[in-house]
Order: sequence, then structure tokens, then C-alpha cells
Amino acid sequence: MNKTVKIIVEVVLFAAIVGLVYALYASIMKPVNFNKEKAAREVVAVQRLKDIRTLQVALKSVTGKFTANADSLKLFYETGKMKINMQIGSSDDSLAVAHTAAVKKKLGKKANNAELFELYKAGDQNLVFSIEHEINVKDTLFNNRPDFCVDSLKYIPFSGGQEVIMDAVVRQVSGVPVPLFEACMPYKALLKGLDNQLRINLDAERRDQNKYEGLMVGSVSAPNNNAGNWE
Repeated sequence: MNKTVKIIVEVVLFAAIVGLVYALYASIMKPVNFNKEKAAREVVAVQRLKDIRTLQVALKSVTGKFTANADSLKLFYETGKMKINMQIGSSDDSLAVAHTAAVKKKLGKKANNAELFELYKAGDQNLVFSIEHEINVKDTLFNNRPDFCVDSLKYIPFSGGQEVIMDAVVRQVSGVPVPLFEACMPYKALLKGLDNQLRINLDAERRDQNKYEGLMVGSVSAPNNNAGNWE
């Protein structure tokens, strides 16, 4: 074998080795990268499902039932009102408690917390009482979430615009009507664009474990205290 041929063979062998190493590395990293991206997407999806749950629970506290319509949740957030229990002052403040007692005595036997609230709004900040107060939903929910966007609530993130699968029913549980809801994001939508075979394998694994093939919160088949399947 002359020198030129030997060099060519060595180069070809080196290229083949590099190719095999790269192929091996890629095959190892494919599931690693898939799981890494899956975990990142699930963080976003879980937060959205938690937001749906928060609004559903608030809606039920007002109407007595859940909804299967994400647009109804949006409307409730934007225009709805809910009652909250406001605690004014502290019962540990003995001076404020004594002052409140004196004010009530002055108002007479019919004194109520609504009258105390009017005095509080008028400037008497040294009162202790609690009162049920009506407030706009959007003024009390998600105030600490500058990233919250109600318009995105109905969509499965990373899916290209596919909507969250929602349902709401009332079932008889031990003879008692119980409102139930669920919101689901199948992996087929949530993991759109990732390795399809790995996603198919994941779905098969979830089915074998008798688990939902994706993320979901609540359940219309059985009461679960509105839990998410990631919890």
C-alpha cells in the first residue's frame, strides 16, 4: 500500500469513527434533551392549569358550579365580582378592641359591622371587626402575577394554538350532587415539535401505568379535591 492510499484509508477510517461517535452521542442525548424540554414546558403548563383551577374555584364560590368553557372563565375574571371576608384591625390590639366596644355601645343595640365599616371608611382606623365585602375578581386574583394573561388561559402552551380540553359536570356522590371539573393538556399537543417517537413512547408508558397521557387538573369521573396529576 503506497503512502497516498494509506493516508486516504486513515482519513476515511477517522471520519467513520467520528461519525459513529457523533451518532452514539446523538442517540444518548436525544432522550436527555427531550426530557429537559418536556420538563421546561410542563412548568409553564402546570402554572396555567393552576390558574384555571383558581378561577374555577372562585367561580364556583359565586355561582355554585364550575364551567367547561374557558371563555366563561375569562368573562368571570374580567367582569365578575366575588365576596371576600375582610378583617379590619387586630383582636390582639386591646386599645382598638376597647374603642370598638365603646363605638358599638354608642351606636346602640342595632350596631353592626356594616356601620363600623362606614366609620372606618370615614377615618376611624382604630376599629376591630370583620365584614364580607364584594370586590372585582380581577382586583383580587393574580395581583402578584405581572405575567398573568387571561387571554392565554384557554390555550395549551407550545401547541400552536390548540385549546385546553375542559369539562364540568355535577355528579351524585353518596346521594349528594357534587360539581366537578377537569382541564387537560395532552402531551401530543404540549410536546408538539419534539421527537414524535419519544412522545409516543411516553404516552404508551403512561397508559401502561393507567395514567393520563399529559397533564390535567381536577376530574369529572371522581372527586379528587381539584388536584393536579403532577401533585
